[in-house]
Amino acid sequence: MKEILVLYYSHRGSVRALAEHVARGIHQVPGAAARVRTVPRVSTVCEAIEDEIPASGPPYVEARDLEECVGIALGSPTRFGNMAAPMKYFLDGLAGQWVNGTLAGKPAAVFTSTASQHGGQESTLLSMMLPLLHHGMLLVGLPYTEPALNRTRGGGTPYGASHVAGPDGAAGLTGDEIELAVTLGRRLAGVALKLTDA
Repeated sequence: MKEILVLYYSHRGSVRALAEHVARGIHQVPGAAARVRTVPRVSTVCEAIEDEIPASGPPYVEARDLEECVGIALGSPTRFGNMAAPMKYFLDGLAGQWVNGTLAGKPAAVFTSTASQHGGQESTLLSMMLPLLHHGMLLVGLPYTEPALNRTRGGGTPYGASHVAGPDGAAGLTGDEIELAVTLGRRLAGVALKLTDA
């Protein structure tokens, strides 16, 4: 089995829900499996650290996850039109992987969640793409040949899967948002397998 890393940060659970559906799409591709990981929170207090193991959910990402994966799906909530600080902090610490070309040539996809319809989904997805491009990754999006991309009244962009969670974060994923997240995972896995078999 070739593993795709589904790496995310989630504050209220929406990005985690998207990650689960992206992983489901990956598992639908014969020969592919999802390895789901998260990143710890960051603190304004320099001495504060997270526990070594999360209290619940998937484990924190390790360097070997990046080395062993054949592709990455990266997810973060939106913070003022950008990725959240924990994801940015993690990506900023990958100088060693950049120098070694660990991620070069591997496919990647991105996903996000916002509180409002116009909360910066596309700029957040683009902000997550920039470090991936610097690592030499190949980006996979969602084409308009996907019917749900034309139907959606919630999240969903050609740049990646997304969700509109509402101001209190309580809105669940719509059918179209779920379909697009699953499709993104399936597309990413398909591209990754083609690249590894080439």
